[in-house]
Amino acid sequence: MASSLKNLSDFSHIDVQRAAGLKFAVVVSQWNAQVTGALLSGAIDGLLQYGVAENDIQVIHVPGSYELISGADMILRNTAWDAVICLGCVIQGETRHFDFICEAVANGIANVSIKHNKPVIFGVLTTDNLQQALDRAGGKHGNKGEEAAITAIQMAHIHKSN
Repeated sequence: MASSLKNLSDFSHIDVQRAAGLKFAVVVSQWNAQVTGALLSGAIDGLLQYGVAENDIQVIHVPGSYELISGADMILRNTAWDAVICLGCVIQGETRHFDFICEAVANGIANVSIKHNKPVIFGVLTTDNLQQALDRAGGKHGNKGEEAAITAIQMAHIHKSN
């Protein structure tokens, strides 16, 4: 696997604009809290690194990854947000529940973005096991929360320019 050899959170080849004055909501799942807490830290750090003020970031906790959809939808009823970052973690189990949740969350987040015409970022890990999730939540493969924050910044700028 290509990702086994590198940190995936390398932004050195990307020109990320400053984000001062932009407002972001982060909707984060409480399920798999060890992982989602690390993703949240990465996302907040990423936003702050590019100039977002602490009071321009709102964090909303929802029970699980499935609830990210309605959490993002509810927060976007307030038009003040430039983008929403959805953070969660679904780990493969012994049943098909994993497949149903992953597909529903991916489609639901996309639909919320289209409904509100605002960037809604998919920062949900879908892994085979806990170690893979930890590796992507601040471990050897970087932090997908930080990646989601950079994506949100880039998409917020694109949205504002159109």
